[in-house]
Amino acid sequence: MKRNYRTDLAVETQEILEKEEKLTGFTRKSRQLDEDISVTAITIEDEEGEKAFGKPKGTYITLEVKGILEQKDKISERAARALAAELKKLIPFHYYLKALVVGLGNEKVTPDSLGPHTVDKVKITSHLFRIYDCDGDWEMGNVSGFNPSVTGVTGMETAEVIEKVVQLVKPEVVLIIDSLAAKDIRRISTTIQVCDTGISPGAGMGNRRKEISENTLGCRVISIGVPTVIDSRTLILDAAEGIAPWAEKEVDRYLENRDLDMIVTSTDIDQIIQDFSQIIADAVNITLHPGIYS
Repeated sequence: MKRNYRTDLAVETQEILEKEEKLTGFTRKSRQLDEDISVTAITIEDEEGEKAFGKPKGTYITLEVKGILEQKDKISERAARALAAELKKLIPFHYYLKALVVGLGNEKVTPDSLGPHTVDKVKITSHLFRIYDCDGDWEMGNVSGFNPSVTGVTGMETAEVIEKVVQLVKPEVVLIIDSLAAKDIRRISTTIQVCDTGISPGAGMGNRRKEISENTLGCRVISIGVPTVIDSRTLILDAAEGIAPWAEKEVDRYLENRDLDMIVTSTDIDQIIQDFSQIIADAVNITLHPGIYS
């Protein structure tokens, strides 16, 4: 029986679908970096894969990291370097590298504040290139940062505001940092997803808006996301999974008769945002400024 789970993670979508049907149109490769960190790369290859996953063709990389909340031995540093290794494959450094780092979300709403908190920790250098009239550098990239807030605060469509900033900055690549939704609550403190297909602002909160992608911005777009919320319907269905068939039907019937449109997060969300924003910022700094942070 198919279930209407909400998740922004390609790895979770694949795990859900493989229980219900034979999947084609994608490849999956997994590897264990050490006892705490694993990497899974899912590549959606064609229209059949797009239809099955509900996501555009491209590469979706998932890092699963154990022990962040427990502050296991150098886990944040190891996670940042593992993430940087994946980012370097998508954003090779060169003398003229110019990047814009965008933090989506509302800084005043903790589960939605990952983007702004991350950009605040990224080393911004574009003003230095202007001051010293440099066209490039071998140690650091030309990096701008921008936190556009959300439409409910600014009254402006976030994607359109970013388009205007891209026209001004003219970057080679845009990095988008955003909060995501997951199916499994354990992923809220363990998971980072990177993809080369862009992003839809508000997707994690069930409020999809205009996409931010190479098609809309005219340059490469790499998104980095961390699941910080779970849809209440998804949480209930996931908890009921594995119960007797009659119980599953009762749960489905219960949810169909009630309009449950709530978002759930972890009691540790403040620490999760603090930890993951630092990990992502460190990884971005290593990738864009290798002469300083390598």
